[in-house]
Amino acid sequence: MGSRRVQQWVRHSWDERPLRLDLVFYLVAAGYAVALALTDKHYGFRIWANFAIAGYALALAHTCWLRFTPGREGGRLRSRWVGVGAVAVVGMLAPLVFLLVRRLTGTDWLDTPWSWSAQPEVWVIERSASLLLEGGTPYADVTALGRPPVVNDYTPYGPVMTVFGLPRALAGGTPVTDVLTDARLYFALTAVLCAWGAWRLLGRPRIPVRAAQLVAVFPLTALTFATAGPDLAIVGLLVLGAALAATDRPASSATVLALVTSAKLIVLPAAVVLGVLVLARLGRRALARFVLVLLAVCAVVNVPVYLVRPHAFAEHVIRFPAGLGAVTSPAASPLPGHLIAGTGPVGKVLAFVLLAAAALAILWWLVRRPPVAGADALLRIAVGLGTFTMLTPATRFGYLVYPVVLLGAMLCFPSRESASRVAATPGSGTTPESAPLTSS
Repeated sequence: MGSRRVQQWVRHSWDERPLRLDLVFYLVAAGYAVALALTDKHYGFRIWANFAIAGYALALAHTCWLRFTPGREGGRLRSRWVGVGAVAVVGMLAPLVFLLVRRLTGTDWLDTPWSWSAQPEVWVIERSASLLLEGGTPYADVTALGRPPVVNDYTPYGPVMTVFGLPRALAGGTPVTDVLTDARLYFALTAVLCAWGAWRLLGRPRIPVRAAQLVAVFPLTALTFATAGPDLAIVGLLVLGAALAATDRPASSATVLALVTSAKLIVLPAAVVLGVLVLARLGRRALARFVLVLLAVCAVVNVPVYLVRPHAFAEHVIRFPAGLGAVTSPAASPLPGHLIAGTGPVGKVLAFVLLAAAALAILWWLVRRPPVAGADALLRIAVGLGTFTMLTPATRFGYLVYPVVLLGAMLCFPSRESASRVAATPGSGTTPESAPLTSS
């Protein structure tokens, strides 16, 4: 099924009864928040959940008012965007501010999840920036700690992720500056700026409420926004990279993709999809330029850090995420890959076989029906990352934020571009005169 058919199915099925589906959306989201508030061991998750219950309840009440009082006057209050705004303010901004201030009590690095005001990825990334400034690399030598390494000694991200910790490393130290330099603020700012940039590149298309629900106020997005945040910055950069590729800016897209993959290696397949998009739209020369820029930027970013401490780079960035490090990754989830692998050695092999089979199927889809528009590419990236999350033995439930946000963003991308763009001479790297983008 192509992106156009997916978009049409989503729009027709959702637009026929938008308020009924809004009710379902907010009701399910509120139920998820209630379950988290009652059962989760993480302090930040429970705090977010309590705020989110109120936010989703307000959105649910507003939707009920719209649903059961049709035709009444109310001006802007009758907009479905009111519910989105309620969740954004009460269920996202409010818990973030609360947790930023609560973090000043100093519970980082303790082995007590019930006291964490930020998830470990926040303080690990901030520490990596301090290590970079001190020794030229964000990766500690876990064999030289004078004690057995533990999970939080690892920084399982590429060097680019360290940038988000630099404000704390450079300007932290007082209560005010510690709040203002919390890495979560810069994750969120990056995501917002990338979304705005993609929107501008695409010609400022109309943003459906359903897209905002999936991209911004979906429970996994809202939870990540308040308690962690790196995945939002990464998915924001992915959307920006797709928008650049879809508007025929292969070098800029490759630069963004190089930075993304140099922050989190698991999104590397997205570069393959966007490379195929560039090939389908602009030809072989443009693809060659895309690949060269991608490799050059990756080299500039990664090689200097690698040369400082090669063993540590490989241990943190490659071995640990792959489950081959001195410490086993604690990543786990109730998803099929983890459950199958947990049945024993045969189950682990089966999980990897299923993952490989899924990867081959997606690759066949990519080759058989290459994407020719940004929406096509986002659909394939979403399916790929969603499949990876579902079938990888060591993964987290929260990684499902990637396919959800990408599918929401897809609703804002034109589902077809002018055929004249794709009709360029194969391999020439040139296109006819630009034609306006059209949406369906």
